[in-house]
This record gives sequence, structure tokens and C-alpha cells, in this order.
Amino acid sequence: MVSRINGPLATTVCWQDVGHLDSWLFDLDNTLYPATSSLFPQIDARMKSFIAKFLNVTPDEAYAVQKRYYREYGTSLRGLMLVNGLEPDEFLAYVHDIDHTVLEHDPVLDKALSDLPGRKLIFTNGSERHAEQTLNTLGLSHHFDGIFDVKAAGFVPKPEPAIYQKVIERFGLVPQCTAFFEDSHLNLKPAAALGMTTVLVRSGPDHAPLALTPDDDLSHCQHIIEDIAGWLEMVAELFRQNPRP
Repeated sequence: MVSRINGPLATTVCWQDVGHLDSWLFDLDNTLYPATSSLFPQIDARMKSFIAKFLNVTPDEAYAVQKRYYREYGTSLRGLMLVNGLEPDEFLAYVHDIDHTVLEHDPVLDKALSDLPGRKLIFTNGSERHAEQTLNTLGLSHHFDGIFDVKAAGFVPKPEPAIYQKVIERFGLVPQCTAFFEDSHLNLKPAAALGMTTVLVRSGPDHAPLALTPDDDLSHCQHIIEDIAGWLEMVAELFRQNPRP
């Protein structure tokens, strides 16, 4: 049963929800660490700074462009590429040149990932380098078998449906046996359409311009959780109670 955003978030999970899963696909930013951390605001600020210089506009004008492109193209980077002819590598290097040490190791999440059977993979609209730095700082990199970043996607971001098919092909995933964790309900729609188990992670105040409202359609979000570490710990316990042959 799907929890509504204006009601209680999911706090339990049963074997019927997860027993068929053998692959675990995770978004990175504001999913594997809390949205209340000060990492993503650094990225947000550096985007504004880069755009202001690149377009020769004021910071306020740059911020307006940044958010408008996010809404219209899925990422600010994609809008800059299509509208303004930006070469992406310089942008990605600049916006991810941040202090990753603000992140803290989560021992509960570390243990839950260790106890969870199956492959763990990253599917991010960021760069592979940023993903590696983030996972290293969190102390979680040893759990993950692969990273599919925006460059692997040809700089076409989630939620473009064709990119999800690329992820499936890259890692040999069976959608019906895969769970996808995201902090964006929009990015879960193509995953649900493919048959993945979808988990919406709400770990802090909305950071994106597409903030949730009580009227948003979340019918494609099978689980809505607040504590990814605690929820995965419950899932890992279910697998301990129901060992596979």
C-alpha cells in the first residue's frame, strides 16, 4: 500500500514486498545521504556561480535560469547544453568541486547494505567522479558494483525513459527483480512503468523546484520512506529470516 505524502510515511515492509528482489538501484544525492546535509546546497550554489559567469548575467538571473532549465529539461546542465551550447565536462568539474567531508558515515546504512543480498548499483544525474567521492566519504563505496552517471547516459538525464533502458542493458537488470530508490517522485515513474519496485526517499525538506504537494500523484511510488538506513535494515532482516537456497 502506498503512503500518501500528507499522511504517515512507511515504517514497515513485508517479505511479499521484497522477497523477489535481487538488485538494488540507488540514486545518489539526497538519497544515500540526508537532504538536510550541506552537500547539495554547495552544488546548487556552484551551479548558480557557473551559470552567472557562463551567461554573463547577475546571480539572481543565473538562479532563475538554473531552476527554469531544471524544470524544463530535467537538469540545468541539459538546458545549458541544448539552449546555450555548453560543453558539459567543465560544468560538471566545477559544480562538483565541493567539500564532501560534510557528509557523515552512517553505520546503520553500512551494515544494512552489507547484509542485503544482491547487487547494489548507482544511477545518478551527476558525474561518476562525484559519485565515487561521495561514496568514499560515506564509507559505502565497497558495497557498489557499478555507477551509471550522466555521461554514460549521453548527458540525457532522468526521467527520460530511454535512459532507464540503457541502465537495464548496462547492468543486465531484470526490472521485476530490481528496486529503485530516489528522492524525486518524477524519476520513479519510468522505473515503475518498467516493473521495478519503487521507493521514494523523503529525508529532509524539498530541495528541488518541483516540491511535492498533497495533490501530487504518487501512485507509482510503492514505498515512501523517511529513513533509508532503517528501512533497509528491516529488509535485510527479512532476508535473514528467509534465506535463499
